[in-house]
Amino acid sequence: MGRLDGKVAIITGGARGQGAAEAEMFRDEGAQVVITDVLEDEGGKTAGTLGIEFLSHDVSSAAAWEAVVSDVIARHGRIDALVNNAGILRGARLVNTSDEIWDQTVAINQTGVFYGMRAVAPQMIEQGAGSIVNISSVAGLEATFASMAYGATKWAVRGMSKIAALELGRHNVRVNSIHPGLINTDMTSEFDKDRMVRAIPLGREAEPAEVAAVALFLASDDSSYCSGQEFTVDGGMHR
Repeated sequence: MGRLDGKVAIITGGARGQGAAEAEMFRDEGAQVVITDVLEDEGGKTAGTLGIEFLSHDVSSAAAWEAVVSDVIARHGRIDALVNNAGILRGARLVNTSDEIWDQTVAINQTGVFYGMRAVAPQMIEQGAGSIVNISSVAGLEATFASMAYGATKWAVRGMSKIAALELGRHNVRVNSIHPGLINTDMTSEFDKDRMVRAIPLGREAEPAEVAAVALFLASDDSSYCSGQEFTVDGGMHR
């Protein structure tokens, strides 16, 4: 028996990397999984490989969110879990953060999470149950160099998760944030990983499945009394 049997899950940014790992793990545990992404070719390929559903989706659009949620409810009748995984990382120091970098990062990383929570909340309230998992970062727990826009959005995700947990708890809807450190994904491919690994007590970067396992825990009933909390997956880097 799977830990997500009978549950319907939406995972944004599911075309590759961490989102794809979450989708595979959720599928293996019995969920009906819908991944969304702006990367249509990769998203369709991932969905075909895993035998799950894919929807083209720009998380920075409120209308797109309403369309995705309406589609999933129409076909499945419920939404039990949302993983707000989609995000971008454009590193820049304060004085080099252009309006374009700021606006795009906020639109996807912060406003996209807000739209997602707002879109699924009415259905979860009606059901009297649900779990929202927001992917933040260790950059949402401490200052990180040359990450003004990215860090600001990840701090915002942390705070929004706590506020939503406070408001939705009476409806048995849980909201938590995950704070990954150095993860082996396309997003981190240009980092100086040798230098970063030296600062990690476990001495290595994580694989996407290691974050996915925490998302699975939070989406499942195993975490039925966890809400409004930060779950750090960083090999001991943040302490």
